[in-house]
Formats: sequence, C-alpha cells, structure tokens
Amino acid sequence: MDVVRPRGLAALLLACCGVLLPAAASAQAPALPPIEKFFANPQLGAASLSPGGRHLAALSATADGRDALVVVDLQTNEMKVVAGYKNVDVLAFQWVNGERLLFNVRDNQTSQGGTFEASGLYAVNRDGSSLRQLAARRWESTALTTGSSIKSRLLPWHTYMLDQRGPQDSDWTYVLSGRFGDNRLLEGFDLLRLNTVSGQAETVQRPGPVHAWLLDNAGEPRLAVGAKEGTSRIYYRDPAGGQWRTIASFPTYDESPGVFAPEGFAGDGTLYVTARAGKDTAALHTFDFATGKISPEPVVVTEGYDFNGSLISRRGKLLGVSLLTDARGQVWFDPGMQELQKKVDAALPGTVNLLSVAADSASPWVLVRSYSDRQPGIWMMYNRQTNKLGKVSDSYPGIDPKRMGRQQPVRYKARDGREIPGLLTLPPGGGKNHPMVVLVHGGPYVRGSSWGWDPESQFLASRGYAVLEPAFRGSTGFGAAHFRAGWRQWGLAMQDDIADGVRWAVAQGHADPKRVCIAGGSYGGYATLMGLARDPDLYKCGVNWMGVTDINLLYDGHWSFESDLGADWKKYGMPLLVGDQVRDADQLKATSPIEQAARITQPLILAYGGVDKRVPMYHGSKFRDAVSAANKQVEWIEYQDEGHGWSLPKNQVDFWGRVEKFLDKHIGNGAGR
Repeated sequence: MDVVRPRGLAALLLACCGVLLPAAASAQAPALPPIEKFFANPQLGAASLSPGGRHLAALSATADGRDALVVVDLQTNEMKVVAGYKNVDVLAFQWVNGERLLFNVRDNQTSQGGTFEASGLYAVNRDGSSLRQLAARRWESTALTTGSSIKSRLLPWHTYMLDQRGPQDSDWTYVLSGRFGDNRLLEGFDLLRLNTVSGQAETVQRPGPVHAWLLDNAGEPRLAVGAKEGTSRIYYRDPAGGQWRTIASFPTYDESPGVFAPEGFAGDGTLYVTARAGKDTAALHTFDFATGKISPEPVVVTEGYDFNGSLISRRGKLLGVSLLTDARGQVWFDPGMQELQKKVDAALPGTVNLLSVAADSASPWVLVRSYSDRQPGIWMMYNRQTNKLGKVSDSYPGIDPKRMGRQQPVRYKARDGREIPGLLTLPPGGGKNHPMVVLVHGGPYVRGSSWGWDPESQFLASRGYAVLEPAFRGSTGFGAAHFRAGWRQWGLAMQDDIADGVRWAVAQGHADPKRVCIAGGSYGGYATLMGLARDPDLYKCGVNWMGVTDINLLYDGHWSFESDLGADWKKYGMPLLVGDQVRDADQLKATSPIEQAARITQPLILAYGGVDKRVPMYHGSKFRDAVSAANKQVEWIEYQDEGHGWSLPKNQVDFWGRVEKFLDKHIGNGAGR
C-alpha cells in the first residue's frame, strides 16, 4: 500500500477557495448574533446509518428541548421517535444490528457536576418496539418511563457502551463494566458480551489490568491495553485458541523505542498502529505479530502532525482512515470511495465533507457531515444512484455562516526559535488592529482546538475580537519534540510561547497592543493568571475559569484526580510532566499563581464550579482572597451545581454574557479609548 501524505486540510481549503479574509463589512452593521445561538445544544447531535443502509438513526432536539432518538426510513422518508422522554435526554446510541439499537440517557437540563446519576443502558427496535432496560441508573430520583416492567438481570450502574461496532449480525453486542479497587477508585474495565433482547451477559476473559479494549474487523475482542505502576502492556487474543499473550510493554509516561498505540484491524487480521518509529511525528504503521515489530515503512504520514485518526472499514474491507491535521478529514484507499469523495466535494465546495457509508456496499445512501470555520456541522444524505444531495439538519440552525469570522492555521516563532502552531480567528469583515483575546486551551498535555466552527472563538469574533489559540509547547499532536519541550514548563517556556504569540499577532497587524486580554479554562485558567503576573504590560485583563492556582494542591488537595486519570498519574505522570513535589519544590512554588497574587492588578474574572472534583472551588476562593488585597477589579462567578466545565446552556449563556460585558469594558468599545 502506498504511503499517503495529506497536507493540512484547512490550509488546502483556504488555498483552493482563495480565501484569507472576507470582504469589508457594510457601513451599517446589523444586530449582533444572539448569544443563545452559540451555546444552545445542537439541533442534531449525532447520526448513523444502519448496517443495511436503509435507515438513519439520529439524536434530534424535540419541541420541549429534549434530545430524542429518531429513526428515518430513507426509502419512504418516514421518521419515528423510538426513544424520547420528558425527564431525560438520549445521550448516545449505536446500532446493534439492522433492527435494534443500544442507547443511554442523561438529564441535560441538570448539571452533571452535582449528585452522580449513571446513564443506564437500554435497547430498542428501530420501530420503537421491544424496549428493554439493560443496566441500572444509580440514585435515580425519578423513574424513566419506558413502558417496560422487566427489571430482572439488570447490569450494575457502571456499565457503559463500547465506542466500537460489535459483530452486528445478532442481538449480541459488547459493553464495558467498570472495575473498582478496595479504595473504590476506578482501576479499569471488564468487557461483557451482552444480549440486548434477553439481558444475558457474559464476561470476556481478562488478561490482566485492562483500561481499553479493541475489537477486530469482525467485531470480536482481539486486543486489550492495560497500565499499572508506570508500565503499559498490550495483550493480543489469538484467533485460533482464544488465549491472551503480551505483545508489547513500555513506560506509560515516556516514549521509549518501540512504543505504539493500536488503532484497529483490517479484515485479514492486520493490526494498524500509531508509532514514531524513530521519527519526530507519529505515523500509521502495521504491526507484525510474528516478529513483534512495527513495519519500517508507514502507511499514512500526516506531515507536521502526529497521526490522529481511526480506520474506516466495511465488512472486512479497509476503505481508508479518518484523521486530524489542522482540520478533520478522510483519506481513502478504496478507489470507489475516492471517486465518491470527489463528487461530494464538487457539490459542496469550500467545506470539509466527512463521509459515512453503511456496512452493506449495495446501499445507495451516504451520510455526509459538512463543516467549515464559519459553518457549524450540517448533516446531509447523498444518493449514489441519483447523485442527489439533500439536507437532513443543521447542527446550529440559528447560526448564519455569513456573519461568522474567518479562521486560519498559523505558525509563529517563539523566542528560542521553536515553531508554535496556532489558530487565528478574525472578526467578520476582516481589518487590522483588533482588540484580541488569547484563548489558552486546557490540559495542558492534549491537543487544543482544530480548524472549524467553535462556539467560543466565533462568539468572541462576532463581538469584534480577534482570537488567537496557541498550541504552546507541551501540546500533543505536533511531534515528540514539541510535546517534550513542555515537560515541567508550567509558567515558564509554555507561558513564553503564549506571550510570543501575542507579540507576533501585534507585529502582523492583527492585534492592537493596547487591547489584549488572556483567557482560558483549567490549565488555560492557570496560564491566564501566570500571564497577568509575568507580562503585566502585555495583557490588560484576564478571564480564568476552573484554573489551577496552586500546583502543590494537585498533590495535596482534597480532590479526586485519581478517579479521573488513575492513581498512576499522580505517582508517575505528574512528577515527569508537571514537576516533582520534592525535587522541584522551589520551581512549583515560583510558578504557582497563589504566590504571585500581589503582582496581579489587572481586571480579572474568576469563575469556578461548586462541585468541581478536578480543580475544586478552594483553588479559586483561596486565590480570590489573596488577589483581592491589592486588586479591587476582581469579579467572582460561582456556579454551585457545575463541575469541571459548564454543562448547562443557561450557565454557558450567563458566563459568556458576563465575559462579553467585561471585555467590552476593558478592551472593547466601552474601554474609553
């Protein structure tokens, strides 16, 4: 198979369309797009073709604001609500086979940070019949009206859907069951084979501590991944004898030679993995079970980016891969899919068009999700027999793409010469010297935003602000060197990368140097506070939500990081990536915002969730008390029922409405320039 080397997808679209900035705005500006339109739940949140391809299942918003599971017969165009309730929303679903679906539920009108309530597990036929509850919902205050009184064989509350397709040729599927230690912390997952009609469940033999399972192309368990005491192991289940064996082991929080991540199987049993194989960026390779080695030549290389994607298969045949570079996209190995992509792209120019086909190759229907920087996702159906394309639904029907800003991938040099990737969103109408918000992603050792419509950046752009989102060192997805350069650099070189992005934007004429604000959540909130302290002449104000204020509290605070990332993270991951509490004690103190509070005099928003377990409220309250002694321009926002992030649209609207007024007062039209 030839090596595929796709370039940046967003950059390609911008080049093809000849678009860098939109035309100048008209003299009389229309009313601003309502804030509620940006932060509402999607009108259609997910969609999936049935294995046979005749039916489309989707999550669709109802008149009372609940998300229901609907099924559309694509041949007759008839739609039926198969699972819809007044007290909960359908959260996610998947096809078990051509007649039956699996789904879970959640109350999206109640904050998920408060009292825990499990999502349960249910199965229903595509016509709405034979509904059955399969797993319990813990601490259920209001019964879910299902029309079924069957309560036998209910699986426990910690039963979850597996984000992979099962065999899809029977009523059986595979689900996950959480496994807890003596300290009641989550240690991993068991895999259950579940009959969605009878409720009968069988536990798959586990080779050791397992936190992730991988099914083969036929939908059967084939690989397991586990981690314990700083070491990760990959186990393989022999198709012939059904026995597990270890095929690889390596340090969990380091990248020694031979490290790889399994991605999926082809129909012939070939395992595809992501590996660096001596290179800076990871690529897609194959793995040889006989030798235990990775293929020397890659299958897919995403130049300038680590391969981040998944295999796309259809009943034993590998069609291509989905991937993420600067934007999401697909690379097809199959000639028929290549031609299909060309036809859809010709009909929908200027957008990324993601295709999904049914397991049955005879089906004429193709599901298309189309999006761009200005256009939220649109779901469409393409008929290969008629070559006709029809819209199913907009994700955000209240958003007018013509009134959104343009976004472009950028790269700039940090002070030590390192190239820093980023995204720059400019207000509708383009122009120069805008007030600017530097939006810092959380994590920090994750991939930040990718090219495409985003409610936060586009809301700010709609209010006249340029938005810079830097992928500072330590961000993943841009190669090993970029990732490693951020180790133990909280408040140091990572912070410099953000400041250097501001200076670049000013030099390019995008930003007014006198009107720059820094903002972010979680680690982004931490970086906001450190930015205000370290570069007081650069930032005129700051917006911190859920931000870490004392690094030592990550070790000593009464919180539950272990329940989020495992006990290994605190013991092995944090000392390596953030800093050792003993060896790096002076550095951790010097780079904790609580120690710099007296230096922060700029206007500041502090926002925290009352039931946040990852960065508890006392991070914010302690810092508020410390900074308020010298700073009288601190606005405190508290959402008592929220956790680590705002889950309710009403709180999103309230928060960003406050941010809008704050920015307008300090760097916007109301700043009294």
